[in-house]
Amino acid sequence: MTLVTESSPPSPPRRRAGRRLGAGRPRRAVDHGAWFLVLPALLPILVLSVGPLLYGILLAFTDAQAGRTEPTRWIGALNFRDLLHDTLFWESFRIGLVWAVGVTVPQFLLALGLALLLDQDLRLRWLARALAIVPWAMPEVVVGIMWRLVYNTDAGILNETLRDLGLGGGRDWLSGLATALPAVILVGVWAGMPQTTVALLAGLQNTPRELHEAAAVDGAGAWRRFRTVTWPALRPIALAVTALNLIWNFNSFALVYVLTGGGPGGRTRLPMLFAYEEAFRYGQFGYAAAMGCVMVAVISIALAVFLAGRLRGGDDT
Repeated sequence: MTLVTESSPPSPPRRRAGRRLGAGRPRRAVDHGAWFLVLPALLPILVLSVGPLLYGILLAFTDAQAGRTEPTRWIGALNFRDLLHDTLFWESFRIGLVWAVGVTVPQFLLALGLALLLDQDLRLRWLARALAIVPWAMPEVVVGIMWRLVYNTDAGILNETLRDLGLGGGRDWLSGLATALPAVILVGVWAGMPQTTVALLAGLQNTPRELHEAAAVDGAGAWRRFRTVTWPALRPIALAVTALNLIWNFNSFALVYVLTGGGPGGRTRLPMLFAYEEAFRYGQFGYAAAMGCVMVAVISIALAVFLAGRLRGGDDT
């Protein structure tokens, strides 16, 4: 007997191995309508930020002055050459660095301690959190006026307290050559601490509680739990907040202007105050614009170094 087997259907021809990857995928069409949705948010940035920045850069290469009847001339890099030999500007630059670091470091340490405290399960924690952000809600001008009253020589709270404690009093804190900058730094720390506290507190609340509980079960103390659990979770936030605070504090103007106006003897004259005086007191718009370009360049380089470090370190930083 002969067995008849049914032949299997022929297999389809194989595709060529050299076929281009993704050749059959449809291309994503560019949604031009999305630009119209972004445009309302983009226009204020272009008009209020990019436009003035470009105009300031162009102004730095001119001899623009207030009150002159002659047309403004293009003078190239003459303003920048004069700026290199301006010892007063570089002294204000040094004061700005001292101010920025002197405010940012204590600000971060105190904000970290306050955030750790507010993260605990305390009674009336909501009230403590609300009070902690009060300085942040106050305008810098109001903060400056309030602290001028605190530092007042005759009727200030600080001097009155020192008199009651028998520690003297009557010191002019904002006019003394040795006390003006530390007094202003103290105000800067107090005024800027809430925003750092809020950022660190948000990071603490996003840290899983199970990690703390597991570390406590393993016998880790409070310091070891902070070092191995809390700080690794907070480190990316801490680096970002510290970088932003350094930039913000270096560019401070209103608070120091209200407190001291840059005095006494230029001891609290920050770079922004120096540029403001050159532009609006002495009318040297081109020279003041060159100062602004130098400050923008320094801040941009510092920010680029920070971002490069973050990208190189990846998620571990």
